[in-house]
Amino acid sequence: MKCLYKVSIGLVFSTIISLVFYPAMAAEEFSPYVDKKGNINFPDGFRTSMVHLGSWFVPKGDASGFHDVYTEKKTVEAYRKTGNFPDGATIVKELRASKANNYTTGQGVSYATNSIKQWFVMIKNAKGRFSGNPLWGDGWGWALYKPDNKNKNISTDYKVDCRGCHIPAKDKDWVYVEAYPTLKKK
Repeated sequence: MKCLYKVSIGLVFSTIISLVFYPAMAAEEFSPYVDKKGNINFPDGFRTSMVHLGSWFVPKGDASGFHDVYTEKKTVEAYRKTGNFPDGATIVKELRASKANNYTTGQGVSYATNSIKQWFVMIKNAKGRFSGNPLWGDGWGWALYKPDNKNKNISTDYKVDCRGCHIPAKDKDWVYVEAYPTLKKK
């Protein structure tokens, strides 16, 4: 009887622990940049901890400058095998201002400055988590950060703030993969 009592207490205790801690553990297993409520945190240090996928250069307009895009090494490896972004994949696009100058390599050569305009962060959500959260949909979590506060996602609704720029890439899982040579199999 004592043994059965100990087993019962052990089961109750382990059930309580899993109910209390599982949501936090599940969110962390999904992505270290997403909390259990679906808030996306800025991935500090991404330039040295992630792989550079490729860059865009936009010469004019509000989005002018260099768009450097990064993801995790394991995401690149999975994408090369399957042609799909794995659940929890993180994509970071850093938008930098640019300048042009004349060099021996050419006239009007553009280069990225240290002036950051903003960052875009997407987290692949293949399992449809966080339903009802306006920052999650179409298989991704969407975030936008300004350089004055990397702790605040200023996007309030991905359909309004983010998706419009990605509509031409809808058939490619909302990502312009053609500009990312790192994703291509060698």
